[in-house]
Amino acid sequence: MKAVVFDNSGTLIKRYRAIKDIKNGIICDNVNSIDIVDNDKNRALVVLQTDPSNCINKARPDQTITHFLKKNEIDFDISYSDEDIGKKELLNAIKDDKSFMSDVQDTYNTVVGKHYNVHICSGSGFIVNMETGLIEFTITAGGKIFDEVTCVVNELKNRGVEMFIASGDRKTSLVQLAEFINIPKENVFDTASSRRKKEIVMDLKKKYKVMMVGNSSNDVLAIEEADVGVLTLQQGETPPKKVLGTSDYVIKNIKDILKIDF
Repeated sequence: MKAVVFDNSGTLIKRYRAIKDIKNGIICDNVNSIDIVDNDKNRALVVLQTDPSNCINKARPDQTITHFLKKNEIDFDISYSDEDIGKKELLNAIKDDKSFMSDVQDTYNTVVGKHYNVHICSGSGFIVNMETGLIEFTITAGGKIFDEVTCVVNELKNRGVEMFIASGDRKTSLVQLAEFINIPKENVFDTASSRRKKEIVMDLKKKYKVMMVGNSSNDVLAIEEADVGVLTLQQGETPPKKVLGTSDYVIKNIKDILKIDF
């Protein structure tokens, strides 16, 4: 029996993002959040488990992010970091941070303002420096499903391949994606860190021969663990060298996995 595990952003969807540098107020869309975290071992990427278009965008802009999280009991997860970080540890680290909800809303409004053809709103979050306790960047991201994905999923189903999604994105957006492309929601693993993705692949290998398809540093451990590791470049970003060095195959389009015999 065979299984394919897909990352989401940059793998199944064309990612659109807006990232705000809190220090200088600059918002850009050409920087990868994973790369920002990789640039400092003390950083962690936090995903807020709530709909940006509703809860976040309607929040009082002048309240701190920390106050918003605690007052509204907003669930969140640490989706990418060098070390394992607990939620209480994260909240304690940022307790004195003065970043505002307006900083998160700025990134949401930037994505909306560019009129991207967004199928999936992956969500909002921030990057915190655990050593300083400062939120250094805020983020909102969404994406458009690559045109070839539905065809690929249907062909893999015809071949009897089981499919899974393991991603650092929030649960609601991933379930929505799974519904779009007809992957069972029970086959979706949300807000999965690098280590969690590796564990998912390890567990699946007990039953399947597993292919892991990803596009970034947070997929490295799972790509290494899989029977077949695939790096996709369809997002159009230059991947870190450590990703290039771990995959068995490098593809430019998701449909190219159909050519791989595993």
